[in-house]
Amino acid sequence: MRRRARRTPVIWLVSDQRPGHRNQLKGLGNRLRVLSGASTHWVDATQVRTPVWRALLGVAPKLDLPKPDLVIGAGSGTHRLLLALRHKRNVRTLVLMKPSFPLSWVDAAILPEHDQVKPGKRVLLTEGVINNIMPMAKLTTKPEALVLVGGPSKHYEWDNDLVFSQLLQLMQAYPNWRWTVSSTRRTPAELGAQLEELAGPKTTVTNPGRSHEDWLAHTLAAVRAVWVTPDSGSMVYEALTAGIPTGLFELAPKANTRIVRSVEALLSGGRAARWQDHHALMAPPGETGDSRQVVPTLWEADRAARWVLDTLVPGMKP
Repeated sequence: MRRRARRTPVIWLVSDQRPGHRNQLKGLGNRLRVLSGASTHWVDATQVRTPVWRALLGVAPKLDLPKPDLVIGAGSGTHRLLLALRHKRNVRTLVLMKPSFPLSWVDAAILPEHDQVKPGKRVLLTEGVINNIMPMAKLTTKPEALVLVGGPSKHYEWDNDLVFSQLLQLMQAYPNWRWTVSSTRRTPAELGAQLEELAGPKTTVTNPGRSHEDWLAHTLAAVRAVWVTPDSGSMVYEALTAGIPTGLFELAPKANTRIVRSVEALLSGGRAARWQDHHALMAPPGETGDSRQVVPTLWEADRAARWVLDTLVPGMKP
């Protein structure tokens, strides 16, 4: 008797179109596709009207897509639609990040450790949020550095002058390096203008308006060191996932928040370097210890995808 071919899973990625949430879905979806041959379909939750009664009763709206085996949502803007789909026959639902509704309302959850939820058979805790970065197979030996500048947050006392001063000191201490400096949507306009003035033969300055969706992944592949302001946990974990030696600018914590604790754990655990330790981070490979040999591998999208295949769709594993 001929064996029936194994069917690959159909996965819906429900997005609220916020870049950070979309990045998480893309990272997990890509690994599920690679590991299982899954077909992934994007659903824009902002374009699907989902009244509260549908979410509460689990009554799914009609969508012109192949029937899913798994529906994954990231961001509060996706929760109504995710809950509305939870009673579809033979469909599993998965939420990324801690939702406002009880976790028992969906089949599984993937949450960052700093959300402080107990792990379980249907709850996977990740170190930081999932992202779409892949570890580099080989780190460049060229003196190229990337700087990612965030902005005011509820976790750190933001100081334009302090951040700019630390950046200038780095650039002056390593004049032979090429620098790529990027602001973000949260960077204050005054600091953004100061950063633009740094542009020159050895310094490229950019901002979100001048970069494309895959800019960060492409840029990380070409650098030997990354410096990040600690207010943006997502940027820190993206750099670490790439396997690039990563340093953090010094900013005073506002309070002992979950993000501050997470960043401090990275520093004390040796995953990231403090600003005052920049000499070790910027040292040529082989000098002062090669940081690439001591930073543990961090690829949470891959680990999460394997967990999903074991937990939610085990019959469709490769």
